[in-house]
Amino acid sequence: MNNRIIFTILLLVSISLPCFPEIVKDEFADAYFKKLTPVKPESHLSYNYESTVKIPIKLHITEDIKNETHVFEGQPVTFIVVSDVIHNGNIIIPKGTTVPARVETIISSGMNGIPASIIFGDFKFKNIDANKIDYTYERFGQDRSLWVFPLKWALTILPPTGSFTNFIKGGHAKLKKNKIIELNYYPEWI
Repeated sequence: MNNRIIFTILLLVSISLPCFPEIVKDEFADAYFKKLTPVKPESHLSYNYESTVKIPIKLHITEDIKNETHVFEGQPVTFIVVSDVIHNGNIIIPKGTTVPARVETIISSGMNGIPASIIFGDFKFKNIDANKIDYTYERFGQDRSLWVFPLKWALTILPPTGSFTNFIKGGHAKLKKNKIIELNYYPEWI
């Protein structure tokens, strides 16, 4: 009896699975990537980051960012230099220079008061090596976890109430036009 059941199951499995793998070609992707020419990334192999001399570059954004949902990753943004950047008595970056950048990463606010975050990067300054400037600037929202976690532990003596603090979300990441951000320029780096 047992052999008959096993044989029936094997027979059904072997008959019901006549699927074979098939190679599917994506014609759109093939056509799209044939048009592109690959760009080799810039390699920075000869370097020396021992110098700690840094010159601050003060910037502000041209358009307000209300919160992290009003921007998308890869979105170009523009900053303006607030004051002249001077090194050895020479103006390296004049006041009012527009600096293109882009939104690199967006992290939405999380439970337990974890704040949202927007990371700006790919700042492009004329006549300045990109390897001598801070790569990114990160803007955080309000960190509410500093009071949520103690509140959670204080409420654990009343069984379900400590878990309700999980639903408190962190603050939104905003950036106003009047907020001055600061990047660092390291002129002695090689």
